[in-house]
Amino acid sequence: MQIRPAVAADVAALQQLILREGPNDWNYLPPDAVAETLQQLAAGRVQGLLAEQQGKLVGIMLFACADPYPQYRPADIAPPQAAFLIEAVVSRACAGQGLGSRLLLAVCAALRTQGYGWLCADRHQQNAGSAGMMRKAGFAELGSYLDTERRWSGSRQTSVCGRRL
Repeated sequence: MQIRPAVAADVAALQQLILREGPNDWNYLPPDAVAETLQQLAAGRVQGLLAEQQGKLVGIMLFACADPYPQYRPADIAPPQAAFLIEAVVSRACAGQGLGSRLLLAVCAALRTQGYGWLCADRHQQNAGSAGMMRKAGFAELGSYLDTERRWSGSRQTSVCGRRL
C-alpha cells in the first residue's frame, strides 16, 4: 500500500472513486460539490492524500484550511491553524482493514508539519465505519445537530469530530 499526495493529474480517477465507492445512506456526495472540491484540489486550494494498492486507487482524503465549526475549536488554536476533512472515501474492497484510519493519521501528520494544530470532520451520526475510523485516528465526537439538508436517512443528524494535531 502506498500513500501519496493527490495531484491535479489524479482528479478524474479521484472523481470516479468517490462517486463509485462513496455513495451510501450515510454520505452526502452531490456530484457538483465533488467536482468543485476536485477543481479546488487541481488549483491547489484543497489538499489530498490517496492510497494505491498495486497501482490501483483504493482511498482518498481531501482536506483544506477551514474552520466550519469554530465553536468546537480549542480556544488556544487560531482559525488559520484549523483544517477540515472535506471527504474520505475508501474502496469497499478495502473497507474494514484499517486503511481509512491509516490515511487519516497520514493527513494529521501532513497538517502538523504544515503548522496546523486542529483538524475537524463531520459525518452522519450513525455512520459506524466512519466513527470507528475517526476514533482509531484519535478523534473525539464533539457534538451533533439535525442536518436535514445533507442527511436523509436514520437520525438525520451530523456529528462533528475533531482532534489536536
